Amino acid sequence: MTGLQPDPALDAMAAVADAVLFEGYLLYPYRASAQKNRLRWQFGVLTPAGDGTEPTRNRTECLLEPGPGSQLHLRLRFLQLQARSLRTPDGVEVPELVVDGQRHLRFEEGVVRQVDRVLSVEDLLTGRCSLPVAFPGFRETEELRDADGVAAGLLVRECWPVTGRIVVTLSDLPGPYLVHRLRLDIVNDGRCSSGAPREEVLRTSLIAAHTMIAARPGTFLSLTDPPQWAAPAVAACINEHTWPVLAGPAELSDLVLSSPIILADHPQLAPESTINLFDGLENDEILTLRTLVLTDAEKAEARATDPRAAGIIDAVDALPPEILERLHGAIRSLRPAGADSPSEAPPEQVPWWDPGQDAAVDPDTDSVPVGGVDVARGSGVVLRPGRSSDAQDRFLDGMRATVQAVVHDVDGGVHVAVSVDGDPAAEMQLAHGRFRYFRPDELEAAP
Repeated sequence: MTGLQPDPALDAMAAVADAVLFEGYLLYPYRASAQKNRLRWQFGVLTPAGDGTEPTRNRTECLLEPGPGSQLHLRLRFLQLQARSLRTPDGVEVPELVVDGQRHLRFEEGVVRQVDRVLSVEDLLTGRCSLPVAFPGFRETEELRDADGVAAGLLVRECWPVTGRIVVTLSDLPGPYLVHRLRLDIVNDGRCSSGAPREEVLRTSLIAAHTMIAARPGTFLSLTDPPQWAAPAVAACINEHTWPVLAGPAELSDLVLSSPIILADHPQLAPESTINLFDGLENDEILTLRTLVLTDAEKAEARATDPRAAGIIDAVDALPPEILERLHGAIRSLRPAGADSPSEAPPEQVPWWDPGQDAAVDPDTDSVPVGGVDVARGSGVVLRPGRSSDAQDRFLDGMRATVQAVVHDVDGGVHVAVSVDGDPAAEMQLAHGRFRYFRPDELEAAP
């Protein structure tokens, strides 16, 4: 049985799924001229047969405990490559057109494609199911005119046909538990000539291909942390070019996301992140600040590169201060399993490296004897690196420095953090808490 009424829970996973879909789609500084944006489409690419350099299929295997009359809601998502080209009014293809000061660049865009199916577990146990995936090619032309209405050129968007299939197999596992092994093969059925350039191969590829599965009713077993009785069956699961994890709220196990990027169970986007920067592992604050300081010309090129890049530039420019402040960091305390309220959380544990762990030590006030003289924060010293010191430290022999802290390691050793006097980078390093560390016997008290 197939149908087109997917479970709403699949839509609720959209934010995480989009992070997978657009991982690496266009990297900072989001300009077509950037070297790292000239070789794109790196994750989850399933090429047509004949290419031989990248996989033509991926495979997901996971374990399902079905409920009575269980159905599986499947969703395949990927990007179909769309080439954007430019032509002058007389039909000559060019890399760029400027119309009334607005730049238009040749580039490759990604069109989101989605296939939804609903399958009966009972039907699947009687035989495998093959579901077609087909998206036709098309060509669209947009006329570019200036403010006076004069034709300035043509913007052409073109896609090539993408064909494939989803092969679904369900098999019962022997043993006392009602558990099935679910297998999904996503296959690209297109063909290309051997030795074709990657630019041509990508036209008929499934890019960033990933799947989502909901069991109604039913539960999936974690492949990362399975129950002990299921460990042998989990070890026998074969996953190729994709990895399934439990998805959705942590208290549920009826959703699976199978991604070309290895994730942990129940992945979530940080609530502080409000912009998709095309890098699921990004440091939002750094990328946002770097985007803010792009020049007007660089931002104009980014906007001309891709509509999604233009969205990033506009969103960052409009980011209110309170949202930017949220990106500076967050602390999320661990709680025991089953804790439903903050009142049930254990007292926050101070990490071993935090000065608050041991009130007997304080890097800002502690001192250590150096040649019979106690030195502490603010003391002047002369550096005398030992023979076993790093080669970079040996260059500092005889230089004066200022003590910034006296610290203790977990083995009971004492180290003196210093900044080199006269170092032009000292101010910046102090602002970031970056020091050079020496043993007390590698120092002399400065006169």
